[in-house]
Amino acid sequence: MLKYLFLLLAVLVPLNSFAVTPEEVMKNSQAAFLYPGKDFKARVLMRLISKSGSERTRELTMLRKNYGEPGGDQKYFMYFFQPADVKDMAFMVYKYPVRDDDRWLFVPALNMVRRIAAQDRRSSFVGSDFTYEDVSGRDIVDDTHEIAREEKLGEADCFVVKSTPKAADTDYGHKLSWIDKKTFLPLKEEYFDRRETLYRVFTADEIKEIKGFPTVTKRTMKNLQSGHSTETAFTKVDYNMGIEDSLFTERYLKQPPRKWID
Repeated sequence: MLKYLFLLLAVLVPLNSFAVTPEEVMKNSQAAFLYPGKDFKARVLMRLISKSGSERTRELTMLRKNYGEPGGDQKYFMYFFQPADVKDMAFMVYKYPVRDDDRWLFVPALNMVRRIAAQDRRSSFVGSDFTYEDVSGRDIVDDTHEIAREEKLGEADCFVVKSTPKAADTDYGHKLSWIDKKTFLPLKEEYFDRRETLYRVFTADEIKEIKGFPTVTKRTMKNLQSGHSTETAFTKVDYNMGIEDSLFTERYLKQPPRKWID
């Protein structure tokens, strides 16, 4: 009798009654996308493409170190090689949960380190279609999340999560994220302005497994209003290298150790 009761429940109870919550989906996605490994290093090539098709490039090394569990504190360090107007520029982020991040930028032309105000987190990152917040991530608690639906994106089964900012401090009204159920990586994101018009689209264009971590090695952000887009490729990706805490200091913004930026 008990066996038949379980069979009946399997038929009558919707599968999504046992699904994870939208907050759990986003936490898992944040862990998979922004927190894999104890630390991370990659050479990054950004192609900034105008509506007419003209291109500019940015080449940099990105380093990241985690402190504690996924969703906790992180530190980022980015060093720019090209073009000439950003060569030797360095950018550093101390990311904290549930409060504003600290950000510093070294401007070699002025030989000066300056703080970047918290309200600038939605500003363009070095002229690209990614914002400062896109680079280091947005706190999950800053938004209200709901699972809008579940569907395939290509061959991947995805949760489609709608995230709506709780405060009016963003340039978008809500965001839809296609989260791979297997890897929890965000495969696509659509940003809608406050008039409900789609204006920005993120796509994960290539995923490779590196040291056991599924990693988005090519990604694109398109601005549908301006026609501008940014294509980003990650090469020389590595995890768990033992990056020293001393790297993440204002001193090394001006003169970082070559072993970490090459």
